[in-house]
Amino acid sequence: MIAVLPAVGYLLLVCRTRRRSPERGWSAWRTASFVAGCGLLAFALVPPFAMWAHHDFRGHMAQHLLIGMYAPIALVLGAPVTLLLRTLPAARARRLTAVLHSRPVRGVAHPVTALLLNTGSLAVLYCTPVYGAVTAHPAGHWLLHVHFLASGWLFAWVVAGPDPAPARPGVPARLVVLGAAIAGHAVLSQLMYGGFLIDIPAPVAEVRGGAELMYYGGDFAELLLAAALVADWRPVRDPRPGPEGSGAAFRPRAGAAGRGARGTGTRAA
Repeated sequence: MIAVLPAVGYLLLVCRTRRRSPERGWSAWRTASFVAGCGLLAFALVPPFAMWAHHDFRGHMAQHLLIGMYAPIALVLGAPVTLLLRTLPAARARRLTAVLHSRPVRGVAHPVTALLLNTGSLAVLYCTPVYGAVTAHPAGHWLLHVHFLASGWLFAWVVAGPDPAPARPGVPARLVVLGAAIAGHAVLSQLMYGGFLIDIPAPVAEVRGGAELMYYGGDFAELLLAAALVADWRPVRDPRPGPEGSGAAFRPRAGAAGRGARGTGTRAA
């Protein structure tokens, strides 16, 4: 039910925007992406997958990958904020845009903040007694799910989201942040496999299996994120003359997401 409601709400917004603006419509690809993200989230949270995750560290890691990496990428690429901006009245759209560009959101949406919450928190989770303490209680599993989904969504949105974001840096800077996340996951998974500096109350075979899932599954998810980032990066022709006065100069842009992030936000709608 937790994953079904967002999918239903998204589809209702798609129907509304198509009724209001049939000529513009809405991307079927983005719709499929968001619904697929909800499907991945539902699959990870229901039996038998959820039971495996609660009793086996390998299942926990597979669930972490689905909830914290793959589902957020699919959900973010569905551009739900842009869809919402298209359907809201102008006054409410401006208020939502103001929230997106507020100081608290700008701080949370900074790439370094997103990196620390998404990747840095894993070191705290697996290298300290936090994992054992949290997973000892049923409510702790749900707290982990919320953290994985929220931090994964934030990171995917800041790095490669098509929705408007405040002060989003250029593509090269975001690639550096993504590279740091890849390196962080690789180092942590290798420490986990070797049994160094970690505190995970699980059999060695399970920990090593989880480390392998984190290493290979995490790499593939981050490659998908990199592909989504680079795919929306196009050179745009600058109508202003170049320094020699002949021909047009070129400057990079970050696709539709970049335009929405640098404008008022309502343009993306």
